Amino acid sequence: MSEESFWFSKSEKLFGILVVIIGGLFLYFTFTSTNALGVFTGLFGFLGLIILLLGLFMIIIKPKE
Repeated sequence: MSEESFWFSKSEKLFGILVVIIGGLFLYFTFTSTNALGVFTGLFGFLGLIILLLGLFMIIIKPKE
């Protein structure tokens, strides 16, 4: 059972890193194309921030042993 939780923990951290990268790219492209987005820049910035924080939470959290 400990082997399964080890791999689950590592896959959770890897998935968290991927989500952080996606959130960072989301924020980058949102704030570099503010002219095209217009009034929706704040909305997409907020959504990108939520995705980024979700990824950071997945990296920081420790699963129950």
